[in-house]
Amino acid sequence: MVLLHLAHAHARERGLALHAFHVHHGLSPNADAWRDHCASACAALGVPFDAREVVVAKGKSGVEAAARKLRYAALGAMCRIHGAGLLLTAHHLDDQAETVLLQLLRGSGPAGLSGMDGANRAATLLGDGDLVMARPLLAAARADLETFAAEQGIAWIEDESNSDPRYARNALRHTVMPALAAAFPGFQERIARSSRHAQAAQRLLDELAAQDLAACLEGDAVDIGYLRGLSLERVNNLLRHWFSLRRLAMPSAAWLEQMVAQLLSARGDAQPLVSHPACDVRRHRDRLYLVPKLPELAGLRDPDDEGVIEQHAQAFRWQGEASLPFPDYGGILHFDAAVADAPGFDAAWLRAQPLTIDFRKGGERLKLAPNRPSRSLKAHFQAGSVPVWERARLPIVAAGKELLYAAGLGMDCRHLGATGERLSLRWQSDAKSVDTE
Repeated sequence: MVLLHLAHAHARERGLALHAFHVHHGLSPNADAWRDHCASACAALGVPFDAREVVVAKGKSGVEAAARKLRYAALGAMCRIHGAGLLLTAHHLDDQAETVLLQLLRGSGPAGLSGMDGANRAATLLGDGDLVMARPLLAAARADLETFAAEQGIAWIEDESNSDPRYARNALRHTVMPALAAAFPGFQERIARSSRHAQAAQRLLDELAAQDLAACLEGDAVDIGYLRGLSLERVNNLLRHWFSLRRLAMPSAAWLEQMVAQLLSARGDAQPLVSHPACDVRRHRDRLYLVPKLPELAGLRDPDDEGVIEQHAQAFRWQGEASLPFPDYGGILHFDAAVADAPGFDAAWLRAQPLTIDFRKGGERLKLAPNRPSRSLKAHFQAGSVPVWERARLPIVAAGKELLYAAGLGMDCRHLGATGERLSLRWQSDAKSVDTE
């Protein structure tokens, strides 16, 4: 409420457009009254008001985290609707102190102890990379804000859940903070100062991580050889930065330690995998990859897994379609007209063939060009540096026992022609935005 009055005065003096947004979480029986109070306060000031209702479902991280995620998403949506490029929140000095203390009790590093920024962008939280979120009251203590509100006759509503000690922040606010205030008057400002030191340290760590990542990033992969020349602390710093750039949940220190130990110490020809909730971390040819979680495929089997259950290939006929979906194999098979003088399958011949699509079983061979030898698919994949986890999801197309096409590699030249209506096969994976020729 103090922020509303200050922002209203500032906007009126400078001729700026101001909107007030409220999020109705539905967690309190008084939630409707709170929304009505906000609407009335804005009407009295002549400030346009908007509100959104969200439904909070308790997740693994708890009600507070779930509500926060929905709240900021709703605020970001309202900013976009009303054309607001700056979102102001009323976080104050005591909030900052509580945040830093909570992070300290969780064992956080400099990133957590940095607390809240005076202004920042939060694309993931707000759903908009251009929207700036600012906290203009971050240097003001709660007691000073309450004094100002009393002097100005500003009425506010206290959320009854703020007194519930089951929430960690409330336990701090009602037990620890008063004790600190009695023993160390003005402790909030000193904690805020420590937070600014942590922010400065984190900026230096981010700069170092960016330099290290630029030195070892090759396409989408990180060179493990470079990592082996760094201290463990520097490796962890680099990897956290990499996760941040990919907008992945920050791994815990224990998980990061396990990942580094497994991926860096495995023998050279090993294919270790460390699973993260949002991705898989894999190693291939001394490179680290962050691979998105891929859906299970009904037709998928590993040709090198001796315990796998044999499955039948899926039979089909081509009847002139431009493409055929194969959801059990995770994609779409396209039948493109061959370009210019490029060879392709004779359309009439292909139409007459009983075709099958399958994943490789091992031992299949493919001849890509007349002047090149027939080689196993495994050899072709190795020559093309196709990672093992991608090979397993690339299907093959055959006519009877004759291999015609292998996704990610190409068509067998022994069945191609250069005259008449010719077709080129192309596989498009549902899991990738690019096609595999």
